[in-house]
Amino acid sequence: MITVTRLNGKPIIVNADQIRSIEENPDSTIALMNGDRIIVQENMDEIVARVIDYGRALRQLVTPS
Repeated sequence: MITVTRLNGKPIIVNADQIRSIEENPDSTIALMNGDRIIVQENMDEIVARVIDYGRALRQLVTPS
């Protein structure tokens, strides 16, 4: 899960695994797998960095046996 900010300044938590695409036109729009779209303040590069960090954090939780 990643935290982003709606245009009205309110934070929202998004399931990073459900992101289908991200567009900038000029505001960043996150399209989810279910067809919902969320317009956020963060730019595309920030969102991608948060998704990557989220994925890395998940992999660190898994300990090889």
